[in-house]
Amino acid sequence: MSTVDANRTIMTGENPFIRLSEKDGDPNSTDASFWRVLFSPGGPGHVLYLKSELTENKWRIYSDNIAMTRWLQNTVQGMLNGELADATMPVIDVEFSKEGDPKYYWTERIMTADEDLSLTWYDIGEPLLVYTQPNQAPDRPYGVCTVLIPAMGTRLVVDGEQAKGQAWAREREGHPFSTCALAFSESWTEAKEVLKFLNEDRGREAYAPSTTSRSISG
Repeated sequence: MSTVDANRTIMTGENPFIRLSEKDGDPNSTDASFWRVLFSPGGPGHVLYLKSELTENKWRIYSDNIAMTRWLQNTVQGMLNGELADATMPVIDVEFSKEGDPKYYWTERIMTADEDLSLTWYDIGEPLLVYTQPNQAPDRPYGVCTVLIPAMGTRLVVDGEQAKGQAWAREREGHPFSTCALAFSESWTEAKEVLKFLNEDRGREAYAPSTTSRSISG
């Protein structure tokens, strides 16, 4: 039995998230997806995708690598949230830092020329190792292997003002979970068969007569 995943690894890093609401089951009043990327086709870097009453309920994107940020929108992040698939959204240039021990709490800090943001996770639960294959579920062309660590306590602050709402308890396949979690050691994969098909199709196009026009839909 092979110990090597047969798929192509397209990214590795971290993806902690915060999803808050004032009542359990209500639409999210805050939705924050933070990425610390160590390797990707767009290079390494950090990005925060944030929508909250603190951002007038509009998406803001904070990043130190716009190439990586756009790649995520065109692939994994765009798959996870279709609202973020629009790669024309403005990107704010920022600096990132972190502190804490994930056994107790974890804080990500974001500094812009005009804003000071922080995201904190605490009241930490037991880690879960989650592993899926590309195309295992409908509309999920990418696979992931990640350590999810639920957090029942969270705080998101923009310029001294804390976002409303709270984390809510959930279950994940019988294990205690939350609407907010740290996601460490996270790697995303893509089926090599898809790449082989696309490369072969591009090769055929290169040698096709100029009078022939074709279109490929993924």
